Amino acid sequence: MKVVHFIGSIDKNSGGTAIYIQLLSAELIKYADLVVVTAKTSNPLELKGVKVYDLNLGLSRWWFLKKDFKNILLNEKPDVVHINGIWDPQNWLFQQACIEQNIKVLLSPHGMLEPYILKKNSLKKKLALALYQKKAIQSANYLHATAYAELKQIRRLGFSSPAKIIPNGIDICEVISKNEIESPENENNILFLSRIHPKKGIEILIKSISCLNDPNLKITIAGEGEDVYIEQLKNLCIEKEVDHLFDFVGGVYGKQKWKLYAEADFFVLPTYSENFGIVIIEALAAGVPVITTQGTPWEELVANNCGWWIDLSVPNLTDTIKEALALSQKERIKMRENGIRLVKKKYQIKAVAQNTFDFYKNIVSKQIGVYSY
Repeated sequence: MKVVHFIGSIDKNSGGTAIYIQLLSAELIKYADLVVVTAKTSNPLELKGVKVYDLNLGLSRWWFLKKDFKNILLNEKPDVVHINGIWDPQNWLFQQACIEQNIKVLLSPHGMLEPYILKKNSLKKKLALALYQKKAIQSANYLHATAYAELKQIRRLGFSSPAKIIPNGIDICEVISKNEIESPENENNILFLSRIHPKKGIEILIKSISCLNDPNLKITIAGEGEDVYIEQLKNLCIEKEVDHLFDFVGGVYGKQKWKLYAEADFFVLPTYSENFGIVIIEALAAGVPVITTQGTPWEELVANNCGWWIDLSVPNLTDTIKEALALSQKERIKMRENGIRLVKKKYQIKAVAQNTFDFYKNIVSKQIGVYSY
C-alpha cells in the first residue's frame, strides 16, 4: 500500500502536527510506502526512510501548485491520501487534485475546528468556510480525530463523514527517566515545553508564579516562537518581578528535550485550546505529573491520578500549582508511576501506527460502515 501525507509544514517551529508526522512516519514505513508532500522550509524535521516532496507552497504559485500536485499524484499513484490540517487553501487544492483522480482522502483537522481556534480571526475563518473549507471537509471521504472531544466538535459543526478516533503517540524508547539524572535539592522545577504562542497561556503561568512568591521555584520555558512575542513574555516576567525564576531556553530536541522532562517536578501547559497535546504524553512518559486545562481533552489526568485538569484562570492555576508543590514525596512518586502506566497502556506510537494503518486498509477496502459513528 502507498500512502501520501500532505502537511503545510514539517519545520521544527511548526508545532505538534509536524512532530506527529515525524513520529508516525517512523512506524508507518514498516507497513506501507510513505510519501510526504510539504513546504520547503529552512529547518525541517528529519523523516527517515520517507520520500519527501518539499515545494514552494506560496499562493503566488497557485496555478503551478495545482500542476505540481497533479503530477505528484500521477507519479506516486497512492491508494489513499492523508491531509493534515485545514484553513490553508493549499490543503484544499491538494484535495481537489485527489478528487479529480478519484483518490480516497482522509482528513485530520488536528484541532483546527475547536471553538477557541474558530474565534481567532473569526471573519477570516467564516470567509474561508464559505469559499472552500466547508466543502473541503464535506468532500473528505473519511475524517480522523485525536480525541472524543474533537470528534464531538466536528459532529456539532455538522460534518458527518465516517470518522475514527486515533490518539497521537510517542516513542517511549527515547524517554530519559528521572532516575537517570540528578535533580537539584530544595528546588521545585516547573517545565513548560511547547510552541511559544499566545494560545498556550504562558502569560497566565507568569502571573500565577508571581502570585505564589516562592523563591525556590525554577520555571523553564522551552520552545520556539516569534522573537517579538518571546520578548513580550520576558518583559512581563520583569514587570511581575519573577524574571530571576524563569529561564527561556529556546527550542529543544532529542536527548536535550528528554533531559528537561527528567529534571522537571511538574509540567504545566496552561493552554486556551489544544486538540490533543503530545507534550502531555511526553511529560507523563517521563514520570512528570501534568497540570493542564479544560481547553485540552485530558480529563483522564484526574481519572488516573497523574495530573490536574483545570478551568484556566490565574487564581485556578495558582491554587493548583500550590497544591502540587505541597504533595509529599510519596504522593509525587505515585503520580509519576500512574502517568507512565497510562502512556504504556494507551499512547505508544507503535500501537497508534498500527491503528492508523488498519484505518487505511479499511479505507482502501471500502469498509465504510465500520467508521460511521
